Amino acid sequence: MRIRTIALGAGITVVLCVPLAISVAASATSDVLISRGHPTIASSERGGWRAGEATDSDPSSRWESVAGPGTQWVRIDLGAVRDVDRVVLRWDRAYARAYRVQTSRDGANWTDVYRTRSGNGGTDDLKRLGGRGRYVRVLATVRAKGSGGYSLAEIKAYGSTAGPKRPGETAAGSIAAGLENSGKKETALELVSSAENSTLSWRHSYGYIEDLGDGRGYTAGIVGFCSGTSDMLAVVTEYTRRKPGNVLTPYVSALRTVDGSDSHAGLDPGFVAAWKAAASDPVFQKVQEDERDRMYFRPAVRLARADGLRALGQFAYFDAAVMHGVSGLRGIRQHALSTAKSPAQGGDEIAYLDAFLDARVREMRTEEAHSDTTRVDTAQRQFLRRGNLDLTGPLTWEVYGDRYRIG
Repeated sequence: MRIRTIALGAGITVVLCVPLAISVAASATSDVLISRGHPTIASSERGGWRAGEATDSDPSSRWESVAGPGTQWVRIDLGAVRDVDRVVLRWDRAYARAYRVQTSRDGANWTDVYRTRSGNGGTDDLKRLGGRGRYVRVLATVRAKGSGGYSLAEIKAYGSTAGPKRPGETAAGSIAAGLENSGKKETALELVSSAENSTLSWRHSYGYIEDLGDGRGYTAGIVGFCSGTSDMLAVVTEYTRRKPGNVLTPYVSALRTVDGSDSHAGLDPGFVAAWKAAASDPVFQKVQEDERDRMYFRPAVRLARADGLRALGQFAYFDAAVMHGVSGLRGIRQHALSTAKSPAQGGDEIAYLDAFLDARVREMRTEEAHSDTTRVDTAQRQFLRRGNLDLTGPLTWEVYGDRYRIG
């Protein structure tokens, strides 16, 4: 605390206590408005209330998200890496009870500079944030009201001298998309492939096949279809329906017999060679992709959307379905819901995904073959800790000791 004494005359002296943190020198950067007019995008927009209207310095305009529970965000591109010392938020009537203010250098990996679970609307003047990045984001996770979405009339970021303005971004585009977006789906498939096949090139895995000794018989193809868990039988049956008399057709009966066990009865010695031969057939490749989507991808993404999850959560559900089946995914989800509310239930998405990944790890450790949980610990959990709920690139992660990067 700095003490100042001011003489007012007639023997009157006033002592002022001025916190060092708000001395003139310390507040120099917090008085420079660095966000006005910079490109601003949002996870969603409702009606004519665009993201840029939160940074246009017009008190009569605002950004408003689509209605419904769950996470939404507004992101400002400052044009260059800047110190961010202060952020002023002026909420409209639809405000967030829980939200975070974050900074990022690359638009993918975020650092919290402020967080609250007790927002009460009005104006929040957040000082001495100590942030640094090219991007500033307000991440709203829980609505204060039971209806509507989120709305900010004004976002003002203060810090070091503003960088050059970039061309305006008119929409969030694929940044905010879920796995229905083809680019985001491709990212999810590469992430799964890094764990299932130790490569990002999942299309090179149509012919993969081996027995991992995990009690599931042969594991093969782009997501590890297994002879002991019905999905390999489904793939070969569909392949035979589309192309009767293919090289795998003679094994349909044997696959029915071994389903539910780790037996190779009726499959050896020719099944492995036949699978690898079929892998060069475009019809078989398409069957693998279609069955992957039918059995795992679409059910998992549909359930994740119903729970109000963004792309990261949708991927986490998909990866769980690939390993544990959709029924296993539902069981893991139920364990998570016993400790945290989903976004659709009015819960915080980050807290819920933490609970889901905890439940996933516990389930993996019940099987010796899946006791290595790095596909969660050093991949999905890391994306969550970095605030990358939208799986925005660049992505870096590690699985089973191998490092990967997308973007």
